Amino acid sequence: MNGLKSTSRRAFLKSAGTAGAMAAFTGHAAAQSSIMEILQSPERGNWDDQFDAAGQRVSRVTNTRMPVLSQETAFHVEGAIERYRQIVASGGWPRVNANKALKVGVQDNAVRELRRRLIVSGDLPRNAGDSATFDTFLDGALKRYQARHGMTADGVVGNYTLAALNVSAPVRLGQLETNLVRLRSMSGFLGDRYVMVNIPAAQIEAVENGRVEQRHKAIVGKTDRQTPILSSRIHEVILNPYWTAPKSIIRKDIIPLMREDPTYLTRNKIRLFDQQGNEVPPEMVDWSTEEAVDLRFRQDPGKINAMSSTKINFHNPHAVYMHDTPQQSLFGQFMRFESSGCVRVHNIQELTLWLLESSPGWDRARVEQVVASGVNTEVPLEVQIPVYFVYVSAWATDGGVVHFRDDIYKRDGVEELQLTSTTL
Repeated sequence: MNGLKSTSRRAFLKSAGTAGAMAAFTGHAAAQSSIMEILQSPERGNWDDQFDAAGQRVSRVTNTRMPVLSQETAFHVEGAIERYRQIVASGGWPRVNANKALKVGVQDNAVRELRRRLIVSGDLPRNAGDSATFDTFLDGALKRYQARHGMTADGVVGNYTLAALNVSAPVRLGQLETNLVRLRSMSGFLGDRYVMVNIPAAQIEAVENGRVEQRHKAIVGKTDRQTPILSSRIHEVILNPYWTAPKSIIRKDIIPLMREDPTYLTRNKIRLFDQQGNEVPPEMVDWSTEEAVDLRFRQDPGKINAMSSTKINFHNPHAVYMHDTPQQSLFGQFMRFESSGCVRVHNIQELTLWLLESSPGWDRARVEQVVASGVNTEVPLEVQIPVYFVYVSAWATDGGVVHFRDDIYKRDGVEELQLTSTTL
């Protein structure tokens, strides 16, 4: 079941787990009539009327080679806006009033509501019936819905999936319209090769000649330490990097940790230097004050280094960068908003090799050899690669597939889209 991640909607989500706490969907007679017209419309479900295996349907949603930042994406969003306007004009979609988890085998009236909900949004074919039994056809449709919302496609209506399903059609339409403006502003020529970090999707694309060559999961900034929107050029890869702690982490994290555990810096191979470059023993610092903020905190290369094997550098006023991490388990999380503003990259070696394709002598064997040596090594890129950090929480791809993500930083302006916790 999807984990509960919402603060602003916590009371609502909690009530989803209490029998009888959610009122059944009634609506006005006109709205019900309009919804039934949508359900019976011959144009519903035309994304996949054959309704093949769930895995294939999910694969079609996630495996497109179309970049998020492309003119084609903006074109498809325009088409999605027209379809969603029709859905809104016809009364939107019904709420799903579940008081327990819905999955294969469950019999409940909420299963009927789920069918109708997914038919209206085009995830389930119009001929899927009106059964109250959760069957494998509905399982495939739900997994498709979850995939295009960036969720774990487990086929279970848990709290988070339920909350997303019950975001109203007018709000989703507004989200598409807001993001169309963002996409249009970025749909010009971005470079023959470029890297894009989509913050609300916590995802990275490496794009070459208008096609996505690689996708990587990312870990981006917490809501109180947000990853900035920016554009720059990647000019350097550092293998076995030193990590220098930013003042924000020194103040918010390291000083409080040293007050509790005076061995923290030594155990984590972090050394202190004054402004003249002289090393300062940790025991010489008064940790009851903030005097340590004026020192430089540098962590030696190694497996426990905060950037692990690799740092990707690009000039920017925010002092952020992309990097590896020893905390690989975080990439398995649904919500990946855990950093202090920098971007952690899953399978960073593949992205590194892609960046170094134009740098002679830096093939896979050499990169692996240098990483294994543990020696700090700066590798300038022969050809600098544009990099863009963007905030796109809704987009569309070929085949009429519409993607939505949580408005994690509250930039879409609608509380209903902020499904995750503000304290991540």
